[in-house]
Amino acid sequence: MRIGLMVGPERGRYAEKVERMCAAARWAEDVGLASVWVPQIPDEFDALTAATVVGQATSRIEIGTAVVPVQPRHPIALAQQALSVQAVCGGRLALGLGVSHHWIIDEMLGLPYEKPLRTMRAYLDVLEPALHGPGPVDVENELFRVHNPLDITDVAPTPVLLAALGPAMLRLCGERTDGTILWMADERAIGSHVVPALTAAAAGAGRPAPRVIAGVPVCLCRDDEVDAAVERTNRILAEAETSPNYQR
Repeated sequence: MRIGLMVGPERGRYAEKVERMCAAARWAEDVGLASVWVPQIPDEFDALTAATVVGQATSRIEIGTAVVPVQPRHPIALAQQALSVQAVCGGRLALGLGVSHHWIIDEMLGLPYEKPLRTMRAYLDVLEPALHGPGPVDVENELFRVHNPLDITDVAPTPVLLAALGPAMLRLCGERTDGTILWMADERAIGSHVVPALTAAAAGAGRPAPRVIAGVPVCLCRDDEVDAAVERTNRILAEAETSPNYQR
């Protein structure tokens, strides 16, 4: 097991956000943590842009996105951005993707949130060859028609990690990606559900055992701050109640 740190922007003074995020990433690298992960929050920094900044502030630590929603970005556009970040970071980027949640994609962005498994499968059809370049990307499927060369970096391949909890998405994840990124999944769900499904799918596709990135929220406080800490934690994590993907 390796331990990493989520380094997303903190609420507060805008002028301090970037430096605080970079300082957290530098601290993680200095104390020997394995990775830092940047979230894609609807009203905050773009995760890949933030990963670029973190890459410039560090030199060794792995940098991942957790996770970039695929619906708002064409797979070629995402590949261009990810490969550009990979070139800046010197091969340290792990690209975390997901189909997000209905309340973000549909209610906030006004985009269709339909057949997420089909969406991700078709998306990977384009993204996989794009990230394994340089070279041409020629794909036609039920959602995309792409004939586009890419020649950005020979740092390849960029690892792809997929947010997955349901059986079908875990199967797709194991068959076609490097692992999964979880959020608020406890050790029972990981041990009895996620890992068996993921490793079986990977083995069936002739792939090595995938990575499992388990996001665990932790709140630290003084003895006299417990009530405020509980209130803040409940407020921040309340999204689980409106996100069926977390309730599977």
